[in-house]
Amino acid sequence: MVGPVEMNMTVKPRKRKKLLLVGSRIRKLRKERSQTQLGLASKVGIQQSDLCRMETGEYKVSLETLFKILLVFDMNIAEFFHEELALEHSGEESEFLSLFRRLEVEDQQEVTDFLRFKVYQNVKGEEEETVAPTSPEVEQESG
Repeated sequence: MVGPVEMNMTVKPRKRKKLLLVGSRIRKLRKERSQTQLGLASKVGIQQSDLCRMETGEYKVSLETLFKILLVFDMNIAEFFHEELALEHSGEESEFLSLFRRLEVEDQQEVTDFLRFKVYQNVKGEEEETVAPTSPEVEQESG
């Protein structure tokens, strides 16, 4: 279940700080997706205890394991390491994105279509306001 590279990969305390960045990012993403350690570990093909140690910085995360985790999370390596991009979102936007990622593909498409429709409505409404503004003379004539 665990690859030979990951066996006996405990880390000295001073190096743990760097590894904790990767591990804590995995934990954060896992929790955002409402995944348990056991669930993620089984999808990735590792022991739950090893995932726990990776999240706490005790074990190094091999690239092979990291890529398997990213596959489960449906994200690429750039998205994983560029957390600051995610910080640019408001709380509501982050929640929306998190909820959106939990949907089935068909449901994601339905949400996307609805958003396009709403944006189209807003743009069309703005165009109508700028093309035909209501002037005081028009209101007096109709009144």
